[in-house]
Amino acid sequence: MSVPRPAAVIVLAAGEGTRMKSQTPKVLHEVCGRALVDHMLAAARDLGPEQLIVVIGHALERVGGHLAATSPDARAVVQREQRGTGHAVRTVLEEVGTISGTVLVTYGDVPLLRAKTMAELLDRHAAESNAVTVLTAEVPDPTGYGRIVRDEAGAVLEIVEDKDADPGQRAIKEMNSGIYAFDGLLLADAVKRVSTDNAQGEEYLTDVLAILRRDGHRVGAFVAADFAEVEGVNDRVQLAFVRKVLNQRLLEEHMRAGVTIIDPASTWIDAGVRIGPDAVVHPGTQLRGATVIEAGAEVGPATTLTDTFVGEGAVVRNAVCDQAEVGPEANVGPYAYLRPGTVLGRRSKAGTFVEMKNTTVGERSKVPHLSYAGDAIIGADVNIGASTVFVNYDGVDKHRTTLGDGVFVGCDTMLVAPVTVNDGAYTAAGSVIVDDVPPGAMGVARARQRNIEKWVLRRRAGTKSAAAAERALAGQEQQEKKQ
Repeated sequence: MSVPRPAAVIVLAAGEGTRMKSQTPKVLHEVCGRALVDHMLAAARDLGPEQLIVVIGHALERVGGHLAATSPDARAVVQREQRGTGHAVRTVLEEVGTISGTVLVTYGDVPLLRAKTMAELLDRHAAESNAVTVLTAEVPDPTGYGRIVRDEAGAVLEIVEDKDADPGQRAIKEMNSGIYAFDGLLLADAVKRVSTDNAQGEEYLTDVLAILRRDGHRVGAFVAADFAEVEGVNDRVQLAFVRKVLNQRLLEEHMRAGVTIIDPASTWIDAGVRIGPDAVVHPGTQLRGATVIEAGAEVGPATTLTDTFVGEGAVVRNAVCDQAEVGPEANVGPYAYLRPGTVLGRRSKAGTFVEMKNTTVGERSKVPHLSYAGDAIIGADVNIGASTVFVNYDGVDKHRTTLGDGVFVGCDTMLVAPVTVNDGAYTAAGSVIVDDVPPGAMGVARARQRNIEKWVLRRRAGTKSAAAAERALAGQEQQEKKQ
């Protein structure tokens, strides 16, 4: 970006978020596959800051652990007592020292804020040589927000809180987002002079602006193009709002990149999802985590994919797939469930009411319907009949089944692992296969059928079945007499 690289971005994420009414810390609530704070950090990284700092406090271990796992490039600074935004920034400077250059201060609960908007804020800050530049927004209803009062030259005179505003000031639509670009050296001096003389007894970062102005420094402002970008998340209603806005952004990005999304209103896509051109996403689809849809694939309707790969030209309908891999031109569903470790080869099939787990399916092999395959290796060109079950669990351990190339499994076969059906072998319908089947052999494991004549007439007398049997037997006797 053609803007000065900030010396630091400080993300304030120490608050409790009591209005969320949740055991989960506010900044760890997820939106489109990422925690709120992760969205902010991703946007901040695009600015290329020399230092990326996150202030944490409430639920210290959980938030700190999350940051250590997902953002090792971010330095966590602990605010042991949450005594206001000014105190949070002062805590940072006391720990890391004075920061020379531009310091951007933002929040961990504003997931809609774009890197582009922050870059424009930094550009305005540098162009006007401001001591501080406030990110503002014009909102339809500014009730509850601090108003931006400017002079005739456009410089910020003051920020007036809603409760302190007179009627003329209340008519101002421009509100304070609480996001600022500071001159680092001036910030370090001014933040030490912030008073706690207020109803809450806290140090407010807003007061730094008044201190800098009294010192004769210029305070500027930059208006965000979209007021939704500075919306913070304080409760579940606002969480749903930002999720909807962010999802719409992601959908638009994919559609402009050549993806067909039939019904954006019923489609949800996480930020980490990648979709190739000419892919088609049908209504009621959720693409989650690190899911990848390659070019020309077709997904949905009513499909949920989590951390799943779908190859070129594959079709996945009415399915749930979790950590699975669907090969090019493969076909899944409807009503299939692919669990972790499932890998479908090119042009293979997992059909209607099929469940798979930790199973590799070779090219052109088919499991068309009503079957379960678990802990299995299935070769190429295999056909598995309906109601086949890979019996992989003995109550203590899981065992593996192997089917060679060209195997034909008859309907209603139980494959009791560990067992191997070798290349080109068949199993007879209704078999329970407990021993290996040699190449080209037919595995038959079922009792010979025995018919007990007139059992129903003796044991189920008076039933509809008995009546039907009596009619049929009488008809047979008459036919025999005629012959």
